[in-house]
Amino acid sequence: MLIMRPARMGDLPEVQRLAAASPIGVASLPDDRERLAEKIRASEASFAAEVGYNGEESYFFVLEDTASGKLLGCSGIVATAGFSEPFYSFRNETFVHASRELKIHNKIHVLSLCHDLTGNSLLTSFYVQPELRGTPAVELNSRARLLFVASHPERFADAMVVEVVGYSDAAGDAPFWDAIGRNFLAIGYAEAERLCGMKSRTMLAELMPSYPIYVPLLPDSAQEGIGQVHPDSQEAFAILMREGFETEHYVDIFDGGPTVHARTASLRTVAQSQRATVRLGAPAPGGRPHLLANEQVQDFRALLAELDWEAGQPLILAPAQAEALGVGEGDSVRLVAL
Repeated sequence: MLIMRPARMGDLPEVQRLAAASPIGVASLPDDRERLAEKIRASEASFAAEVGYNGEESYFFVLEDTASGKLLGCSGIVATAGFSEPFYSFRNETFVHASRELKIHNKIHVLSLCHDLTGNSLLTSFYVQPELRGTPAVELNSRARLLFVASHPERFADAMVVEVVGYSDAAGDAPFWDAIGRNFLAIGYAEAERLCGMKSRTMLAELMPSYPIYVPLLPDSAQEGIGQVHPDSQEAFAILMREGFETEHYVDIFDGGPTVHARTASLRTVAQSQRATVRLGAPAPGGRPHLLANEQVQDFRALLAELDWEAGQPLILAPAQAEALGVGEGDSVRLVAL
């Protein structure tokens, strides 16, 4: 059985294995033992804290195969993007250049460095092992953390942001970075992302051009990279689109991948999830796949199950499912259909 749960320090070797396998653009998963240990410690402190509003908390989840104890994925949430320093993006804008005398009216696509999204909550650290791609486990790894948000809205901002990994080739080169960032930092894309994971994304962002970048002046390969998603991130991106995230307004300052955003309350998992009271028994055969999670904090658990359930009715769970979720007869869970 696969369950999502908060990461703990004993997971560190497995988490580092996942980080080493993750794409270059996932800077929030550096392949560095100490940085990952700091990440888990911060997450443990955040889950343990009494929180009335979103602050500097960060929550890190892992996807565990309970039969083997092996970790097959991970994901996270930062309660406040840019809590201690600005959270930078490129804003897609249109400038108008016009001349009445020449009867010319041109609309030009530009990218402007901004920190509009500072203060929003941020979904981060998403990775699943290749053998799980194309399975419902990807939904569990992505959407179950939104069930945590739905159960504990006071811990998060009114809007949610995700930086989707943009295009880079097999050698780790990103055309968008080569056209812009490399000119200001004199390092390659892979090294820039490594430094982001090891030190500070803002430290590098502040070396980027502060004036608008006219997109038509960029090489064709860089223009094509704007808003493009890395092949390994296409499935996760599709899930975000079904959740209701918008893609048109912002892109990542390093690889040009889409930075998507949405109102937290309008996300599909948050808006459509419902609560049900647990009854132990033998679930009816068949049914529809659902994500379900307990409503705890430190002992949060989520899993996938096929359920024949109607809103307003008790939810019948097998004892093994209830044990995996850490719930018993009469407890409440939150669930949403796939």
